[in-house]
Parts: sequence; C-alpha cells; structure tokens
Amino acid sequence: MNRFLDMHSDFKFNGKAYNSKSFCSFANELLNSDEEFEKHLSKFVLDWFDENDFVEVTTSGTTGTPKVIRLKKEAMVNSALATAAFFDLKSNCKALHCLPMQYIAGKMMLVRAMVLGWDLDFVKPDAHPLDGNKTNYDFTAMVPLQVENSFEQLRLVKKVIIGGAKLSPDLARKLKQLPTAIYETYGMTETITHIAAKKIQDSGFSVLPGITVSTDDRKCLVIDAPRLSETKIITNDVVEIVGDDKFVWLGRFDNVINSGGVKLFPERIEEKLGGKIPHRFFVIGKPDNSLGEKLVLVIESSPYEIGSSAFDGLDKFEKPKEIVFVPKFSETETGKIKRADTIKK
Repeated sequence: MNRFLDMHSDFKFNGKAYNSKSFCSFANELLNSDEEFEKHLSKFVLDWFDENDFVEVTTSGTTGTPKVIRLKKEAMVNSALATAAFFDLKSNCKALHCLPMQYIAGKMMLVRAMVLGWDLDFVKPDAHPLDGNKTNYDFTAMVPLQVENSFEQLRLVKKVIIGGAKLSPDLARKLKQLPTAIYETYGMTETITHIAAKKIQDSGFSVLPGITVSTDDRKCLVIDAPRLSETKIITNDVVEIVGDDKFVWLGRFDNVINSGGVKLFPERIEEKLGGKIPHRFFVIGKPDNSLGEKLVLVIESSPYEIGSSAFDGLDKFEKPKEIVFVPKFSETETGKIKRADTIKK
C-alpha cells in the first residue's frame, strides 16, 4: 500500500470509524450499488489505496474538450494540508460531502477527511444537499446552485467554500446576510482544487500556504505551487496582483472583447448587471465590421422587453449592442456555462 496514504485514526464516514483496510472492504461492497454516485465513491477509494502514486482525473471542459490528467497522490495530500491550515480545520471536524466523486472537488473532500481525520457525512450530490438536514457542520464545499438552494439551511454550517462556477453578484449579496463564513475559491483540476480563496465580502483572493503567484505578459495569472505541481501553471485568467499573496480576478483572457480598440471584460460587465436581469445571462463578443467585435448580451429566456434602466451604471462601451435570447444555455457536467457553444446555437 502506498506510503503516503496512512489514514488518520479519527476518520469517520457517515458516523462509522474506518481504517484503510476496512474502508477498502466497504468500497468493494459498493461496487454493486444501484446508485451511480456510490459507484464513483467506490472506484476512487480503491484507486486511492492501490500501488500507483497517482490518480486519473477528468477536467471540467469549461473552455474545451474534457481531458484525463494524472495527479500525484502526494500532491493531493499536500493540497489537503494547505486547506486545513488556511481555513483552520482540525481533526474531528464535522464536514458534509455533497459533490460528485468523479471530479476533483469531490475527490478532494474525501482526501481531506481521510488525511485530516474528519467526521464526514457523505450524501447524494444533488441540487438540494441540505434538505431535511438538522446537523450542525463545521465545513462543507458546494457549487453555486447548491448554495442557492440551501440558503436557509446554511446557518447550520460554520464555513462554506464555493467553487465550480462563478458566484453571481445577486447570490453573493444575499449570502452576505448570513452568519456563516462563506468563501469563494479559485482553482482548477490541474491545481488540485483551490489555490486561493476570499470571503465573499472581499474583492481579492488570498493564496494558500506554499503558493506564490505572478503574471505573464498577457497579465494572466501564473501559479507556482511546488508541493502541488512540478511545473508552474500558466492560466488564462487576467488578474491584478495585490501585495505578495493576493490577487483580484478580472476575467478570462479568452473572453476579453476588443470593441473599437477598447478591451472589455465580460465578467466585470456581468457584475454590474447583477440583479437587473431576472434570468441567467452572460455577455460575449460577436464579429462586427466597424467595431471588430460588438458586445452582445445573451439571456436564458424567451424574448421580452428590457428597460434602458437595466444598463444604468455601464459606460458607453459596456452597453450591449445586441440582445440575444436563448431557451437553454449549454453547460458542462459541473454546471459551468459554455459561452461559445451557447451562442453557436
């Protein structure tokens, strides 16, 4: 058995204590489960305790075709330790696992629990993970849809991290009313989930221990995380570095719109429009003979009249030149909107 993978003696799964041998036996029993999410759990546990020093993980496919990459188990352990240090999560932490096990976020919730000795409740990863719940939790990780559907029950959780998709300005405003400490995270499969986090009240992300950040000539984030990756990770996220360990996320380089020589960040414009459009939406660039690219507002709805007051607060370059209504956005399996695929429809 791999030398990195000693299980913490305090680890519990759905109220029962396990060591590595008994947890593998439990995973073997789940191989024949009728529930797909339990089969994914079983496969990962057996992969984790095999002789390989890596696990294979599928990327989300937000901006391209999903691909399978190999992550070192030692790096995943290091990621768990960095999360514990950053969020002050100790052994016997009561945690809720409600994410799909086939993706890195779900895998890492289990790794953290095994490495750090958490008391982990594992539930089906649906859109309403806290329905009927009366347990008080120290920690959980969710995607924005789960957070939105669990708004009232989130008071039972001390700390919540949100990842997988951008948090809408509307939802962020609502969440600030709660006593729960809620963090938005920054990361990807290649960085073994989050390498930075920020409270939703803050503007800048703080990096986790052992990580340094810089920018390339495009002003895109470069991540140096030697305990997670042997090489620096160059992203397509345009950021502003603030101090030694913080950055402000501006948007995706591949989403930037050059309209009449002015660079527009869709994510910044979407933030200004938050709360003014009662449907899911995004903005994107569309080829234009005079401007090069024109700004298009895409709304997930049947057509309706939009008052000009919706665009108050936008400067003249940020106001949409066209509005397109789409019945249903294209999404990845993890719920991220695929902008280019949606507009191609």
